[in-house]
Amino acid sequence: MANTYPRIDLTRGTGPQGHRARMRARVLANGAHTLADYEILEMLLFAGVPRKDTKPLAKGLIAHFGSLVDVFRAPTHALRAAGLKDDAIRVLRLPGVAAERLASSEQRERPTLSNWEQLMAYLEQALEGGIPGQFRLLYLDNRNRLLADEAAPEANSLTERNRAIAIRALALHATALIGFHITPTQRPADLSQSARQLDFAMRPLSITLHDVLVTGEGRPSSLRQEGLL
Repeated sequence: MANTYPRIDLTRGTGPQGHRARMRARVLANGAHTLADYEILEMLLFAGVPRKDTKPLAKGLIAHFGSLVDVFRAPTHALRAAGLKDDAIRVLRLPGVAAERLASSEQRERPTLSNWEQLMAYLEQALEGGIPGQFRLLYLDNRNRLLADEAAPEANSLTERNRAIAIRALALHATALIGFHITPTQRPADLSQSARQLDFAMRPLSITLHDVLVTGEGRPSSLRQEGLL
């Protein structure tokens, strides 16, 4: 009978390299969100501190500066005084740069429309090339960030249209809406009636209709400000 040998687990080394391999395997298996703050810092330090156990260093830095974010924000001279070499300090600068660029990109892609000035600035661009008579909807999250800017669904009745809007809002996880009519041909009273029906249809879903705007010559007008919604 042939001899059999146990399979060697390369992630179970006793030194720093084995520990690092286990940490990487854990992230791949469970996701980085399962890491404690000191473990995130520990793994970042892998790149700047080769061949050394970085767990004590990571825990010590957080204890010294107060938090993971404070470690990232610490000035270079303070990190050097805490015992870090320049290679490790350069690694710790990357999360802040990445976070800043992600926030900037998100703001461009998902602008915040929480006041009249922000809304007007957005509509200046949104109305370029707009189709006259079209009713568009801005779907917003709970921080009034834009999730989608879309033409209202086509339907045979206001009831069907509002149902389709509700389905779309729920799919986007929207908590608020802003509608705008592009140079409408309807009378203000008709626009007010349809806006009120939309508002009524969204309430059971805890979706707020902030306003419905009417565009045309000059700046858009607000049905809510005019008491029509």
